[in-house]
Amino acid sequence: MPEPLFFKSARSLTVAEIAALTGAHPADGVPLDRVITNIAPLDSAGASDLTFFDNPKYLDELAGTRAGACLLAPRFAGKAPPRLAVLTVREPYGAFVAIARTLFPDSLRPSLVFAAAGIAPGAHVHPSARLESGVALDPGVVVGPGAEIGSGTVVAAHAVVGPGVRIGRNCSIGAQSSILHALIGDRVIIHPGCRLGQDGFGYALGRHAHTKVPQIGRVIIQDDVEIGAGSTIDRGANRDTVIGEGTKIDNLVQIGHNVAIGRHCVLVGQVGISGSATLEDFVVLGARAGVSNHVTIGEGAHIAATAIVSRDVPAGARYGGFPAKPVKQWMREVFLLERLASRQPASDKPPPYPPPQAGEGREGETGDEPTGRAEV
Repeated sequence: MPEPLFFKSARSLTVAEIAALTGAHPADGVPLDRVITNIAPLDSAGASDLTFFDNPKYLDELAGTRAGACLLAPRFAGKAPPRLAVLTVREPYGAFVAIARTLFPDSLRPSLVFAAAGIAPGAHVHPSARLESGVALDPGVVVGPGAEIGSGTVVAAHAVVGPGVRIGRNCSIGAQSSILHALIGDRVIIHPGCRLGQDGFGYALGRHAHTKVPQIGRVIIQDDVEIGAGSTIDRGANRDTVIGEGTKIDNLVQIGHNVAIGRHCVLVGQVGISGSATLEDFVVLGARAGVSNHVTIGEGAHIAATAIVSRDVPAGARYGGFPAKPVKQWMREVFLLERLASRQPASDKPPPYPPPQAGEGREGETGDEPTGRAEV
């Protein structure tokens, strides 16, 4: 049985067309009429494939590539084998992405599972919902009363669009996602299994019981946002949770209630943001970074992977570590700690932690239950 190809190129391009689209300069003797139909890495590219090179680490792959054409920076032109059709361009990877988007436009957002246009059999749309022309719904989709969906939007199998939810035009809602208490802009991509608009985690803690705090806000997703698979965005408690335009969110990210995220931020996988935190424009959070509640991260700041941000971060700063601090300070501390540890004799081991005796608690425990509030 032949292996399936899930994405087929929408068109073919000649080398001359690739040069025109990217502003690249063909080397002397490059066959401008050569047809390119696919993209591939250096080591597996064939005669009809486009590849790129921008890292000297892969010089051996460049020397042996059989690609139909290769985008590379001018400083590497002399490293290419004579037989290779070279297109020099200032940013090879950016040019490669532009061509990939042209060849495979269907790969840019989740598609319908049932591959049907319009409202498929088995979709359930409330009579009071409003769908513009060109909306496509897979089987199992539920659209609640008063919901609105704009033209060109596709909703994949078993997704739920709750009552009163508004989704803009040319959006893509992945399979088994749920969207409640939310307003979604245009060209928003929501990958499979996302959960938007559910309760925020808010309780008034007491000695005898914890009282749930009503969560009456919304989720606002502005234009051109992308949300990765399995991510969750809680609705606000007493104000809205807001995701600014152009922000890109990876898989398995948790965003708590009342969080405000600015424009064109990047949140990498497994990031967690606690309630009422604020990220200003162009903030980047590395994988598994955590942000405490009520913290503000300034415009353009970058937070390293696994860092825990427990206090405000100034604009443009680079922070890392636990608790997060300026990267240079963090790295100095790590280096000094490693040096200190290396000076200890190999036989030195920390004493075992003594188990508590009967009737004793761990240090700091008083037996009192906490009071106050909890929010994530």
